[in-house]
Amino acid sequence: MKNFIKILVLFCVFTHASFAQEVKLGKVSKEELKEKIYAKDSTADAAILYRNIKVSFVYVESKGFIIEREVHERIKIYNKSGFKHGTIVESLYQSNSTRESLTGLKAYTFNLVGDEIEKIKLKKSDIFKEETSKYYKKEKFTMPNLKEGSVIEYNYTVSSPFYSSFNEIILQYDIPIVQQEIKVEIPEYFSFKNMTKGYLAYDINRSSKAGSITFTNKNRSSSGYVTKTDFSSSKIDYKINVSKVQMKDVPALKEEVYVNSMNNYRAAIKYELQYVKFPNSSIENYSTTWESVVKKIYENDEFGKQLDIKKYYKENLSKVLAGKTSETEKLEAVFTHVQARMNWNNIYGYSTDEGVKKAYDLKTGNVADINLMLVSMLRAAGLNAKPVLVSTRSNGVPLFPTRYGFNYVVAVVNTNGKSIFLDATSKYNKPNMLPIRALNWAGRIVNEGGLSSSVSLLPDHKSTESVMMMASISNEGNLEGKIRRNCRDYVAYKFRINNSELAEDSYLEKLEEAYNGIEISEYSIDNKKIPNKPVVENFSFNLEDAAEILGDKMYVSPLLWFTQKENPFKTEKRDYPIDYGYPWEDKHMITIKIPEGYQVEFIPQSINVSVGDGLGNFKYSLSKTPIGLQISSSLSLNKAIINPQDYQGLKDFYTAVIEKQTEKVVLSKI
Repeated sequence: MKNFIKILVLFCVFTHASFAQEVKLGKVSKEELKEKIYAKDSTADAAILYRNIKVSFVYVESKGFIIEREVHERIKIYNKSGFKHGTIVESLYQSNSTRESLTGLKAYTFNLVGDEIEKIKLKKSDIFKEETSKYYKKEKFTMPNLKEGSVIEYNYTVSSPFYSSFNEIILQYDIPIVQQEIKVEIPEYFSFKNMTKGYLAYDINRSSKAGSITFTNKNRSSSGYVTKTDFSSSKIDYKINVSKVQMKDVPALKEEVYVNSMNNYRAAIKYELQYVKFPNSSIENYSTTWESVVKKIYENDEFGKQLDIKKYYKENLSKVLAGKTSETEKLEAVFTHVQARMNWNNIYGYSTDEGVKKAYDLKTGNVADINLMLVSMLRAAGLNAKPVLVSTRSNGVPLFPTRYGFNYVVAVVNTNGKSIFLDATSKYNKPNMLPIRALNWAGRIVNEGGLSSSVSLLPDHKSTESVMMMASISNEGNLEGKIRRNCRDYVAYKFRINNSELAEDSYLEKLEEAYNGIEISEYSIDNKKIPNKPVVENFSFNLEDAAEILGDKMYVSPLLWFTQKENPFKTEKRDYPIDYGYPWEDKHMITIKIPEGYQVEFIPQSINVSVGDGLGNFKYSLSKTPIGLQISSSLSLNKAIINPQDYQGLKDFYTAVIEKQTEKVVLSKI
């Protein structure tokens, strides 16, 4: 894992001496408006021309220190695809009556009209607020009058009373950044740990400066009937630690295939509070170790306390467990009950939203409402159940101790010498099959009292798709036959997620298109919505022009539309792990009857090729039969995550697979 998080020197670091002066808001040039493409990346649909972020701690009397993040960005829009960068979104945290706020917004769109610069100011009607959960709201604005060639510019300030962990500072976008300056100013009373991620090189220039707080004191004195008020002031001086990052020509973060979340590899700096030490006060420790992090989470009333609330389900649980004697029977019964009763509201979190009792009554809740309830019920059934803190794939991997790295919780039961993971938020998974969103390397098991241990979340068994086909080719090169398709585990889970709510006609249209335009008839499906059984499809099909006829020869692709025609790995090198989510295997057993009057002139040689030390395997064999051809193919990847150092081997493996699968059988007239 250390190889995954080290910073690779890919780009030049620019010093203070070479950095341009600060850009002033509203002073856009004609040259910027006339620019047609970004010279260093002609594929970019937009580019950040200038970006300045300043984070500082400001003392507010009666409130204490708050964090202010000042944002100033100027963006060039090159084409219509870049219009999406004209909508800016800030996610603001709130807890009870304490909340973050966005103030001082100024935003403009600039266009070149003739030889004149047109400047259009953002209207209040273009600003929207949206409550996304109990803890977050979004404030977003869409820039007016966007055109190809527009330059947009905005600045605003986000104020936050939550200084224990301020937002990760992004250093790399999905579009290039021409120049940027990041400055963070932290009073000496706060000790933060810097955590960096990504594959860009940059320097952090550190310095310090003086700061002070002035207090106004009001004193009242009475003499007879006269009350006198005197004002005095006092000042405290302190040191401010300053960190500055200056960068030029920051490349866009390019999407790659089979990555759990590109945000895991986006260049960024995260500041995690270790402790606070004010004058004449004791040290207040925050997240310095995994033990302290998990203990704080466990002691939260919306986490640990919820595990002990049991009265609300006692009567129903007795009915659920009736006649169940083994641990496996009890586990499956409790899981099925919670999964069937509860409906996830699509809100993540390791802290309950409604609370387990209210959520149970309402039959809906967030992830913690449902899965902490599940843990409690499993314990009440006599099982050794514990919560597991998880960061979803979209949230990134918490490589360092942090409360804010987790955004999800699941259950684990130790039974019969095995650890069984459970998540009742999805209707289509089963015991020991977490939803794909939660398959993110490792989680932390939370024990009584808040002690914890790391546990791998990666599946170790292969999910399979098996296809059996009996078909025949006509003299005109048309193909007809029958198919039986069997999907197990995560392949079945993905099928159900994507297709269970589709009408059959809509699904068959999608399947026909995916299978090279075949026509499907006599379709049937078993276990479409039963999570603990494989999805089994049976249907008849026909396909015109399945074989290519040239003169007296017929050319047939043995795997037909199941042939992989393109290598998914195209780049010369790979910096990120290849993440399939789960091990998998595709199997095909195909029997093809050839037309009368034809014989098999050529069949490709069989092959058995592997990649790495047991990472994957491809077996492919063809043989003649009295009526035609027998094809057997098995392609498997045996690990959910493959290290970047194995990238070239995997790329070559896919090349060998494609070369073999695209070889054609040659039939000739007798």
